[in-house]
This record gives sequence, structure tokens and C-alpha cells, in this order.
Amino acid sequence: MAGRSTAKPDAPLERVAAYKRILQEVLDSRPSGMRQRLAEALEKNRSFISLISNPGYPIPVQHLERIFEICHFSPRERERFLAAYRAAHPRRLQLLKDEHERQRQLTVTVPDLGSDARNRRLETIIKEFADKMARLLRES
Repeated sequence: MAGRSTAKPDAPLERVAAYKRILQEVLDSRPSGMRQRLAEALEKNRSFISLISNPGYPIPVQHLERIFEICHFSPRERERFLAAYRAAHPRRLQLLKDEHERQRQLTVTVPDLGSDARNRRLETIIKEFADKMARLLRES
């Protein structure tokens, strides 16, 4: 009997740990400086990235899209992560879906900077700027 009661409280932590392992794999496979870029994109201290990498702390749903974008999750990594996140937090992804449905697409024409890396960096800067402006306008 005691074994059963011990297993139950650990189950939610194991489900959180499952998606944290995927995040850790992605972060470990990216170039150095990714944690700092992620912290800046989330407008958090770098220690927050360590905190959300910790299996005991759930990742707030509002940060997921940003994490996927900044860390360049592949479709497969994103799918695995979301399946594990859904198992750990069944109702939270509905909040993400509701927020995403309220967005609209905007197309911007920019010059080609001559390299894929520079073009991706420009896209990231523009997306970050748009997100920050939208948050600012929502707050006011």
C-alpha cells in the first residue's frame, strides 16, 4: 500500500520531468549562448532558464511559443515536447491555443542580408520587436 501512495505524488513530477528532458536536449544541442538569448527573449534573468530547466518547476504556457522559436525546435522536437507537456498539464495548452487564435499574420518586406544566419537574426529581431510592442499595447 505504501508503495502505491509514494508513486502517485511522483507521477506529476515525472510528467514534468519528461518535457524538461526534451527542453534540455534541445538546449544542449544548440550553440553556446542559447540560454542567454532565451532569457533575453523572455525578458527574464538567465537564472530563470535554469529554473525552467529544473524538473520540479513547470514552464508557464505563455513562454512556450517563444521557447520554440528562439531555440529553433524542429517539428519533431516540438511535437515530442507538446505531447509530454500535454501529459503533464492537460488544460494549459488550451490557453496557448486560445492566445494563438487571437493573433494575426503580418507580412513585412526586408532586404536580403546576404547570409542565412544574418537573415534569421533579422527575422528574430523583428519578431521580438513585434511581440514586445504587442505586449506593451495590451498592457496599456
